[in-house]
Amino acid sequence: MNDARPIPLRAPEQWLAVLRIAVGVWFAKSIFTKLTLLGGFVPMPIASVRWVQLMPKLLEKYAAGNPLTSYQTFLEGTVIPHASVFAQLTALGESAAGLLLVLGLLTELGAAVALLLVVCYYLAVFWQGASQQGFHYVLAVSLIVILGSSAGRRWGLDGWLAPRGPRPAAAQGTYTTS
Repeated sequence: MNDARPIPLRAPEQWLAVLRIAVGVWFAKSIFTKLTLLGGFVPMPIASVRWVQLMPKLLEKYAAGNPLTSYQTFLEGTVIPHASVFAQLTALGESAAGLLLVLGLLTELGAAVALLLVVCYYLAVFWQGASQQGFHYVLAVSLIVILGSSAGRRWGLDGWLAPRGPRPAAAQGTYTTS
């Protein structure tokens, strides 16, 4: 028997906002760990010396054992020789994505940038074990949910800026069982 009836979800938009903000905070920590801090407090849009020096060492370790020869070649032939550029890109990308997600501003852009970074990081470290795989998998799935749900409309600036129109089914508050 096919008994399809709507089941109300409790505050789905708020829970999506909580997920968006939590993931955003994780990325926004890069403001203090990877950006230069003027006077030890004011973030500047440039990677810190510590991050620029640390990144090539991490990349060499990630490339050395990576079983994906194409990604290993990419790391060794492109990323490591230009590690200072990639240090800037990762520091700025993580910080920007984190701020956009926390603020709920241009949420889809922030989630897309974060997802691109997560996929790159996953390809670099997946071979190191199940904890790396699980962490990046859960983070990627969370970002996909954020991308597909207009999660910035609740408790975010996207809600003030976006025209009032139809919302994705995930954010509408019901789903159907079959």
